[in-house]
Amino acid sequence: MSYVQKVVIGDATLYLGDCLDVLKTLPTNSVDSVVCDPPYGLSFMGKKWDYDVPSVEIWAECLRVLKPGGHLLAFAGTRTQHRMAVRIEDAGFEIRDMIAWVYGSGFPKSLDVSKAIDKAAGEEREVVGVREGFAKRAGLAERPNTANAGGYANPQNAGQITAPATDAARQWQGWGTALKPALEPITMARKPLVGTVAANVLEHGTGALNIDGCRVATGDKLGGGATSGHTAAHEGYRRPWMDNRDHLARHAEKCAANVIKAEALGRWPANLIHDGSGEVLAAFPETAPSKAANRGIQQRYDVSSPETARPKAGTDTVRGHGDNGGSAARFFYCAKASKRDRDEGLEGFEAKPANSAYGDGLNTATKVRTEEQAESGVSRDLRRNIHPTVKPTDLMAYLCRLVTPPGGVVLDPFMGSGSTGKAAIPEGFHFIGVECEPAYFNIACRRIEQAHAQGQLFAPERPKQEQEALL
Repeated sequence: MSYVQKVVIGDATLYLGDCLDVLKTLPTNSVDSVVCDPPYGLSFMGKKWDYDVPSVEIWAECLRVLKPGGHLLAFAGTRTQHRMAVRIEDAGFEIRDMIAWVYGSGFPKSLDVSKAIDKAAGEEREVVGVREGFAKRAGLAERPNTANAGGYANPQNAGQITAPATDAARQWQGWGTALKPALEPITMARKPLVGTVAANVLEHGTGALNIDGCRVATGDKLGGGATSGHTAAHEGYRRPWMDNRDHLARHAEKCAANVIKAEALGRWPANLIHDGSGEVLAAFPETAPSKAANRGIQQRYDVSSPETARPKAGTDTVRGHGDNGGSAARFFYCAKASKRDRDEGLEGFEAKPANSAYGDGLNTATKVRTEEQAESGVSRDLRRNIHPTVKPTDLMAYLCRLVTPPGGVVLDPFMGSGSTGKAAIPEGFHFIGVECEPAYFNIACRRIEQAHAQGQLFAPERPKQEQEALL
């Protein structure tokens, strides 16, 4: 049996089953890109599906179904990214780059060493307070003596402030075992080309990146910098062609054309993406406006004719990016996550507690907390999408657009709650998704159906959902 259930929603085909089994049923050279968020191998929240990064065999099947030159984008954790990349490479892919997805919402999963020492000594810590803003939200103010003697935070006591009970614990107060996660690396790999890039693109439509479709929007006036080929600041940059006025004029004209294009379409996409959060923006320095911000190429170089192509007086040492200044974050694509994005399309779907991600149901601690909150009248957030690692739709749309030709097929063998499909369908792509967990699969179907319906608002009749099941 290759799959348990198959659901077709417009241009999306979704499989409930083991990804390796499903991949073996797909034709060779049949998909244009693979965009996925696979297991990181961290045993995240005790999930059984996160015991290891995907095997070489799985990546080899992804390689087989990809067209020559097709790209693979795979998220990873910082601790296990090397294992992910090695297995992808061992399957036959060429590692092309690594994209850093930088965000501000990461939560430190760290052991409190001081608490762990007290727990080992059998000593109970005194609760001395509750973190500001946490008591009202979590309903902990009326329970001041329910300290956790353990080290790891849990939903019951995460906001409590406790005092060390032993001298050894006091010595190691403030020590932990992990940093706050602020980025996830995305491995960019490519199936080997057949012939040259040009030949491969013409034959299969794959092998290249959609640069113009993923440019970073800018309202700045660009120019300045090393757009001329003449930099007196370091002579080592000089090349023989720089002494030829004809060559210099052509170079300056080319630079001017590139600047005009960049001002119209945006900056060249980089291998860094961020979420625009305050925490992330604070990490980028503020840059002052360049002296050349509004001068343009024609002011730096006289290119009215090959005979007069030469640097203008006073421009030899102009440096910088030549725009109007501001946070350096403006140089990189920003994929923001909306509050409604996660649960969009799940209206009427059974909601689960936001902190119940340890399983499909509630654990004992959560049940106790729920009862206590009910008594105190404190509400708690409910989450319809219970998947613990949902990616922003805007981010996944950007990645699909970067590596997929127009009208191409995007494959996600680790579909989860369907973020890749939810992003791919509005972009005009076909989508194939595979998920092994029934709860996540059902959520993915709802979210992708919603995305498809939004794209069909002006269609005379909405396509019906087709289902096929193997028992």
